[in-house]
Amino acid sequence: EAAWGLLTEYTQGDGLLKHALAVEAAVRGYARAFSEDEAAWGIVALLHDFDYERWPSAEDHPFRGAEILRARGYPEWVVRAILSHADYSGVARETLLEKTLFACDELAGFVTAASLVRPSRSVLDLEATSVLKRMKDKAFARAVKREDVRSGAELLGLPLDVHIANVIRFMREQAEALGLKGSL
Repeated sequence: EAAWGLLTEYTQGDGLLKHALAVEAAVRGYARAFSEDEAAWGIVALLHDFDYERWPSAEDHPFRGAEILRARGYPEWVVRAILSHADYSGVARETLLEKTLFACDELAGFVTAASLVRPSRSVLDLEATSVLKRMKDKAFARAVKREDVRSGAELLGLPLDVHIANVIRFMREQAEALGLKGSL
């Protein structure tokens, strides 16, 4: 509840809020799969971009957010995980949480985009093969770094298609909240 309050204090845009929820759904799913603390991992995922709307530049994001989190008493492992999701932060991804957050961030955005162009506008009938096909189209969701999606799967030691299928499955659990239930 406190994490949601912090997110909505700094983020007003529906797209960025839904992105935070999508990454949270994916990271929580992996936390369950890895027998980790789902609530703690979910908080990190929910807050990973909370400062982005106000400070989108590489000079500020996620550094401003890290300062705010420290000032509010969040543990250093939370701050570190959030810093590690940005390649340019200088914080290496070492823990399973840090690797998972990175692996889910770009992919959750891509899965959302792939869902919204379906006739159903839903994640409920999206398959990994469709996402893989869309990844080959450089014009589709061009802001999503395909190499980050691939390297995220590698960080988790998973084949790309398995990682994509996992993230789709985890996001399906929250399809309504993500606005991805569509007509199904």
